[in-house]
Amino acid sequence: MAWNEPGGGDKDPWGNRNGNKGDGPPDLDEALKKLQEKLSGLFGGSGKGNNGSGGSSSGSFSTLIIAVLVIGALLYLFAGIYQVDEKERAVVLRFGAFHEIKQPGLGWNAPLVTEVFIENVTEERQYPSRGLMLTEDESIVELPITVQYNVNDVKAYVLNVRDPEVSLRHAADSALRHVVGSTELEQVLSEGRGKIADEVEARLQQYLDSYGTGILVRDVNIQEGRPPEEVRAAFDDVIKAKEDEERLKNEAQAYANGVVPGARGRSQRLLEEAEAYRAEVTSRAEGETSRFLNLLAEYKKAPEVTRERLYIEAVEQVMGNASKVLVDVEGGNNMMYLPLDKLMQEGANASGPARATLTQDQLRQISDYVSRQLGRDNNTRQGVR
Repeated sequence: MAWNEPGGGDKDPWGNRNGNKGDGPPDLDEALKKLQEKLSGLFGGSGKGNNGSGGSSSGSFSTLIIAVLVIGALLYLFAGIYQVDEKERAVVLRFGAFHEIKQPGLGWNAPLVTEVFIENVTEERQYPSRGLMLTEDESIVELPITVQYNVNDVKAYVLNVRDPEVSLRHAADSALRHVVGSTELEQVLSEGRGKIADEVEARLQQYLDSYGTGILVRDVNIQEGRPPEEVRAAFDDVIKAKEDEERLKNEAQAYANGVVPGARGRSQRLLEEAEAYRAEVTSRAEGETSRFLNLLAEYKKAPEVTRERLYIEAVEQVMGNASKVLVDVEGGNNMMYLPLDKLMQEGANASGPARATLTQDQLRQISDYVSRQLGRDNNTRQGVR
């Protein structure tokens, strides 16, 4: 039965029983007193003092203040606890000034007095970027870049620059545009990307060191440069032409590699032949000189004999190669001509088993026989006369 229904007056929402006087709500002081008693009971107090109700209220209020202070102290202690992982370092500021750098482990700081900034110093971070930029020959190219870095000086990273990441991005874009702006388009699109990456890395690290960011650049990767979409077809034609040029160069080099060694070999062979000819001529000349000196010594001993012998040898050498013989008999008026070359030719053209050839000895025998025969005939005619 509800308290406000007939017969329910013995109970009301304020906790009054039938013995309470009046039908209104309880006094505010009485409600506060009950709350203090409950708190006192919670912290071990009896809720009643020896000095009456005034002393009890004062003791309960003091207990409440102590409880609030204890809870606040516990919360303050728990709020200052922090954990630094193995890959992290913590920068501690006391009253806004640098105090120390905490190594990995469990630590505590006084809130509102000290401030702790925890940063990862071993993680490899990346900053990708791409954009259109102008080359040295006033061509536009799109060059993607990826910067890999980590925190090298955690104190400088936290205190020197308000936002080190933003500074890194601005410095990377500035360094890339500076290097690309001093490089021709052909180098950017072909084999010059490695050199560009090295120059960008060095210049970027110089910028970051001058800013005092505490960032160490590990690597700069430059992907394949691409021209703007509007002129992609023309650039593709240029690249294809360069590839054809490189292919033709390789073919020409291969041809040269095949021709040049052969030419060098022939040149060396000609040089060796010339050297052999020179040695032969020199040796022959030396031999002729030695023979002439020996012959001169013999000539001085017997001039007439040596002169006749030399004449006979010269005539024999000359006439030995002749194909015609003229026979003259002493005391005769006629001269006989023997066509030995015709005889030899007829012998060479003869067919069958009867074919024969005349040698030099046979020709000499024929000539001697004809000379003797002519001599006998001449002697016979002189006898008749």
